[in-house]
Amino acid sequence: MARDFCWRDFYFSSSLFSELTGMAQSQGWVKRYLKAFCKGFFVAVPVAVTFLDRVACVARVEGASMQPSLNPGGSQSSDVVLLNHWKVRNFEVQRGDIVSLVTMGHKNRYVKVPRGHIWVEGDHHGHSFDSNSFGPVSLGLLHAHATHILWPPERWQKLESVLPPERILVKSEEE
Repeated sequence: MARDFCWRDFYFSSSLFSELTGMAQSQGWVKRYLKAFCKGFFVAVPVAVTFLDRVACVARVEGASMQPSLNPGGSQSSDVVLLNHWKVRNFEVQRGDIVSLVTMGHKNRYVKVPRGHIWVEGDHHGHSFDSNSFGPVSLGLLHAHATHILWPPERWQKLESVLPPERILVKSEEE
């Protein structure tokens, strides 16, 4: 009887041992996987954040301020645009470009825009919070340059710089 007991005890112990060994091996695999995932995560997240902050990102345009260039369908549609941060790093913008600002009253017919500043206006006058409301904008507040419409697919296109014909550049006597 004691021998039977020892045999069962040994059998139980050996099956338990193989089960525990299998669990340890699977836990070792899980541990290695989690370690690799964490290493990748802590590299990928800063790279992705830096890319989105410094190179380019995607943004949804809401409201009527840029109609008809963006959101021509009104409230039932929202264009999604590519914002190029890289281009504005060296202030490579020109009149007619669509830009994104970090925003902060102004109502004069003619305004002298100081060096290092730009004048921004939405396409849909009266529905746009722009330089007509807050005056010239420091180039340091320039956030990005919208270069393409990405969504909806039927509006996929490169955004061109367009100046309304009624908006002419008035040179001062000093220039």
